Amino acid sequence: MKHARILFENAVHDAVEDGGRLRLADGRQVEADAVSWLPPLKPVPRPRTILALGLNYADHAKELEFKAPEEPLVFVKGESTLTGHRQLTYRPSEVQFMHYECELVIVVGKTAKKVKRDDAYDFIGGYTVANDYAIRDYLENWYRPNLRVKNRDTCTPIGPWLVDAKDVADPMALALSTTVNGKLTQSGNTKDMIFDAPFLIEYFSSFMTLQPGDLILTGTPDGVVDCRPGDVIVTEIAQIGALVNTIAAA
Repeated sequence: MKHARILFENAVHDAVEDGGRLRLADGRQVEADAVSWLPPLKPVPRPRTILALGLNYADHAKELEFKAPEEPLVFVKGESTLTGHRQLTYRPSEVQFMHYECELVIVVGKTAKKVKRDDAYDFIGGYTVANDYAIRDYLENWYRPNLRVKNRDTCTPIGPWLVDAKDVADPMALALSTTVNGKLTQSGNTKDMIFDAPFLIEYFSSFMTLQPGDLILTGTPDGVVDCRPGDVIVTEIAQIGALVNTIAAA
């Protein structure tokens, strides 16, 4: 099932996809363009922890002229970075290079501590799509990204759907793509991750407790380009959804 959180008639609602429309918990159906989309957070409305992977695709590491990491390169993101489907992301006026990153997001389904790889999928509640913008002007070192590179308000759209884990047969074989104003600029597949979903659940839970609703952004393949005000960016992952976002001047 595909879940969403929306703002409709001045109230926040949980909804599910139903034949191209949204069905609210009270049974009403509404059109997708009649609502304001929020990050599809579930089972809690606010994630306790947002973890993000850098250089988790070998081709992206090569594109940036960095050696692929031998263990996960991880940074933490703030909740204020999140925004929803069809919302605006603001680009600071002085910035010279700001690029998208299409990423599969793992949504933790239940408390995970010292989970073994073979059991990892039991602790995944679902998946969504993130567009984890990076502001390259502030970058000092990809191995330790400056906070301003990845933690600007509105710079991490996620959605539109949270898809139940049981409905995704193999999350490590999903095609990813990004278009800018309708032009294909990025194409990849989750099978090319250096550290896959089971590894990440085992790795993180070995030293920290993951809670339901925590998010793990799993990195992006190569093909990133600069995005300017007015650009419409669509980051899409097969079986999960197509996330639409527009760049606006701050």
